[in-house]
Amino acid sequence: MKTFDEEIARRIKEAADSGELRTAESYGKPLPEDPGWEATPEALRLPMKILKDAGATPPEIEWFHERARLKASIEREQDADERRKLQLKLIEIEQKIALRLEALRIHAQL
Repeated sequence: MKTFDEEIARRIKEAADSGELRTAESYGKPLPEDPGWEATPEALRLPMKILKDAGATPPEIEWFHERARLKASIEREQDADERRKLQLKLIEIEQKIALRLEALRIHAQL
């Protein structure tokens, strides 16, 4: 029984031998650099790449977007009570972000 890696190698060889790979636009060229690859902790690079390629957004990114929306809403809000509610939500989001970033810094993992 072949290993998974051996099966992948066999299929790649078949595609190369048949000329199928040469039809790919990027054939024979280096892969484009992924922005943020070097800035991402090594232990998280592959999981983040898989999420990105699948079109899924990590929760941390959603929190950054939510933080930006809340800041903009706070600036526009005229009612003091409503502004205070938005500020409390902003504090919660910023705490989530800070805790997650600290965990990543310490453990280089989620």
